[in-house]
Amino acid sequence: MMNDQEISFDKLSSKVNALIIIDIQEKIIRPIFNKDSIIKNIKKLTNAYQILEENIFISEQNPIKLGVTIPELSPIAEFRKFEKMEFSLAKIEDFLKELKDKKITNLIVCGIETHICIQQTVLDCLQKGFEVTLISDSMGSRSRVDHEIALQRMTQSGAILTTTESIIFELCKTADREEFKEIRNIIMS
Repeated sequence: MMNDQEISFDKLSSKVNALIIIDIQEKIIRPIFNKDSIIKNIKKLTNAYQILEENIFISEQNPIKLGVTIPELSPIAEFRKFEKMEFSLAKIEDFLKELKDKKITNLIVCGIETHICIQQTVLDCLQKGFEVTLISDSMGSRSRVDHEIALQRMTQSGAILTTTESIIFELCKTADREEFKEIRNIIMS
């Protein structure tokens, strides 16, 4: 008999996944603890996701005051951007409608700040019945303790915790896949 986590991991497929990149904006990221590593990991995740999957969503918190997504993290593939004033992306009706229209059930989440916009989005999405996977090394806060406590709170509420490399291999599924060489190069960069 499989446990709940095994069941949810089996659900990872291109038909139901979405990569959610939350608020990677210049004015927000400047004071973030470990920001260089976070940016590098989100870049790997975005590059791999564009090869393996198709649904990428980006949010920007008050972009007029806080700026747009930093250029090196803007996906090349088609993506949907949502500007928001609410901390939770799940309060945006257009976002929820798009997830419903595309029959997306699993959200792969990265970005900043873990304890504010990510946490509120994740808790709201869990409450709405979405499966949420947190990419712990592709998100952060200004303080390490805020990041760690938010991860604990979200996992206690039902989110699944993993890392950038782990989720990329999980999405790839097999070394036999023709894209694997490209994926391996992204991970090794």
